[in-house]
Amino acid sequence: MTESVKPRRRYQSPRRAAQAAQTRRDIVTAAGLLFRERGYGVPLAEIASEAGVVVETVYRIFGSKAALFRAVVEALLAGGAGRAEIPVEERPAIRAIRDEPDPRRQVAGYAATQPGIHRRAGPLLRALRDARGSDPELRRLWDEMEAWRLDGQGRFVRMLADRGALRPGLTVDVGTDVAWTLCSLAVYDSLVLGRGWRDERYQAWLTDALARELLASGAPGG
Repeated sequence: MTESVKPRRRYQSPRRAAQAAQTRRDIVTAAGLLFRERGYGVPLAEIASEAGVVVETVYRIFGSKAALFRAVVEALLAGGAGRAEIPVEERPAIRAIRDEPDPRRQVAGYAATQPGIHRRAGPLLRALRDARGSDPELRRLWDEMEAWRLDGQGRFVRMLADRGALRPGLTVDVGTDVAWTLCSLAVYDSLVLGRGWRDERYQAWLTDALARELLASGAPGG
């Protein structure tokens, strides 16, 4: 008589999972500090040392320097390494925008997220933008980040469309292009860094510009 051999189920200790998550956050935090201070050229070995791990751990978790850089940017966009682990749609600011019934207040809430995003992630995004011509991997990363931003702004515009709030004749695709342009780092830099606008003025302008370009004139709050 033969005994059936049951395959062993993989067991993952909650403590081990928590330690792995903390290690990832430590690496992202350390990389963020060093990337902001010295740009993309900082060696991975120094990032590993700053995070208290060996460089092989960085490669095992992220796979490449470019992937780590992206994780840092995403953490800055989210407001911290821990927040980046929360799905975008479940983050408090996004939930508040989604749950707001008034389209103009939704636009105002969305515009309010932009100054902080540009303050936190701007230094690294500028470095990436300036260096992308010298490295194909950085070029791909820049393109991926812009595509990711376009997708996020497309979801916002599609939400307005689903609620019947887009101005007549405006398609979701064109509305997405408009939001992608108005919310870009280039526009923020032109007005805030170039013309010396305060963030409050930029946010008020962005709110008005998005509402004017996206919303129907009869939308609530208009």
